[in-house]
Amino acid sequence: MGKHDQNDQLVKLSDIKETIKLGDLDIRGYVVKDKEGEVIGKVEDLLIDQSENTVRFLLVESGGFLGMGVSKSFIPVDAIARIAKEEVHIDQTRERVAGAPPYDPELVGTRSYHQDAFDYYGYTPYWMGGYSVPGIPFQF
Repeated sequence: MGKHDQNDQLVKLSDIKETIKLGDLDIRGYVVKDKEGEVIGKVEDLLIDQSENTVRFLLVESGGFLGMGVSKSFIPVDAIARIAKEEVHIDQTRERVAGAPPYDPELVGTRSYHQDAFDYYGYTPYWMGGYSVPGIPFQF
């Protein structure tokens, strides 16, 4: 059984007290913009695959006022088109992100939950043959 034949234990970068490697970007707190340049929210955290030391998903927080009405999106890092000064641009629309499977911390370690997110956004899951690591500039 290979590394990716089991459930993935993704954890928040903030929960494991790790940091991004020197020379790589820590995009937590960056504004997330869709492919039209519309603001979606901010990167609250990064979900890490500890077995591979790789960032797999962005946890994006949007909306709300004083903690009310906040929503969280679970977006594969494969969606990142580019990273600019304190901005993460993704190749999806704001409406597409709004209709995505919601972030559920109880399900974050299950393969079917990850599969749903990859299927929804149209990316090949990282455990499938032919997957290539996105050329984004960060690892932990």
